Amino acid sequence: MPAYRSALFWFRRDLRDQDNAGLYYALRSAQHVYCCFVFDTGILDALPSREDRRVEFIHDALAELCGAIAAKGGVLLVLHGRAREAIPALARRLGVDAVFANGDYEPDARSRDDAVSKALVADGRRFHLAKDQTLFEKDEILTRGARPFAVFTPYRNAWVERLDDFYAEAYPVENHARAFAKPAFDAPLPALEALGFRRTNLASLGLGQAMAGARSALAKFVERIDDYDRARDFPALDGVSYLGMHNRFGTISIRALARAARAREGPGAAAWLSELAWRDFFFQVLWHHPRVAQEAFQARYASLEWPDDPALFAAWREARTGYPIVDAALRQLNQTGFMHNRLRMVAASFLAKDLLVDWRKGERYFADHLNDYDLAANNGNWQWAASTGCDAQPWFRIFNPVTQSQRFDPKGKFIRRYLPELAGVDDRHVHAPWTLAPQAQREARCIIGRDYPAPVVDHAAQRAKALALYRRAGSGERP
Repeated sequence: MPAYRSALFWFRRDLRDQDNAGLYYALRSAQHVYCCFVFDTGILDALPSREDRRVEFIHDALAELCGAIAAKGGVLLVLHGRAREAIPALARRLGVDAVFANGDYEPDARSRDDAVSKALVADGRRFHLAKDQTLFEKDEILTRGARPFAVFTPYRNAWVERLDDFYAEAYPVENHARAFAKPAFDAPLPALEALGFRRTNLASLGLGQAMAGARSALAKFVERIDDYDRARDFPALDGVSYLGMHNRFGTISIRALARAARAREGPGAAAWLSELAWRDFFFQVLWHHPRVAQEAFQARYASLEWPDDPALFAAWREARTGYPIVDAALRQLNQTGFMHNRLRMVAASFLAKDLLVDWRKGERYFADHLNDYDLAANNGNWQWAASTGCDAQPWFRIFNPVTQSQRFDPKGKFIRRYLPELAGVDDRHVHAPWTLAPQAQREARCIIGRDYPAPVVDHAAQRAKALALYRRAGSGERP
């Protein structure tokens, strides 16, 4: 006999009706389960643009989810307002005994959930959160001293050792679909324009529609996963999974990704599993140390005196640094909302250690523009690149943008894709076009300073400044 007569399931970053932990528990625990999603104005109002691919993606995902739930006998109620007030109010209107959702680990989400929980409890209702967006969360992977890991490699080793069929098993939502219920009123999905947003170029990016698109992307990735460890660092190759946005908004479950990798053998699948472990690692860092959302994980780097030249930050944002691999990466981000994983590291290192701009400014820019923006991973990766974070790269390791370009885009195919002004520059000079002789520039139809900018900084000089900056912050180390 179910524990509750009726319950409400609140979709958040888990926009699927399959292998959904919280939805499974709700359907198993109540005779009648209503479903809802809230376009939270607390989040939407803070977005810098009314053309946001993420809002459009969510809207399209909800259209698919509405149909999927209707096919199971239910209805998805879609609200627009502050979730803190909307969820308790909806629970009252429906007269449910409990509200179910999947947990979130970001500080603002935790604050929101605490407020919702208190309001529900005050009304005599229960609030249940399930683990769904990670394979292991909070205190599930700890050191032998029962402390959170601060170094990734031993965390990953413990993570891989513990990951078995049980943790990767799908939640059989379909076994309890009879509990889906229809309320006596309707709250249909509003038009995107009614939410105050406009269509973007999302449809041209080949993401596919939500759950269907996620399944297709995973199937295609599995076909090339054996090469993932070798191909993932080369932006001109089709080497990454392209599942980031689906993973971020839960149109596919993290368990499905783990199952796909565990079904294969070899370094490619192992490298992919390691990336999933990094994701869990950053979630547990954020959970145990929410301060990292605002400050350096390593306190000794809290006093870094960033020069923060606004002109250099603008050049980075606007893809006119004069370093082709960096500019191509920023154009990719600005035009598509996607940036290749290797280039995220290169671009972040360049901003912090070449331009000497506070990493938090770059982190915020990525947060505003990345389709798959996730606070935990974005923050963790930026702090890794800036050497301020948990298990970050050493402070004296500074990517040379030209060397990175030569190594990971040797023929300049990616560069020319996003910087067509360099189309006539030969493979040797495309990584550092300012080294072309004046006559060669004319022949390539690329005059430096006119058709493509000269470098805004000298890498060698900036490297020396960065090393001095970190030494002054009290590292006491020598490169």
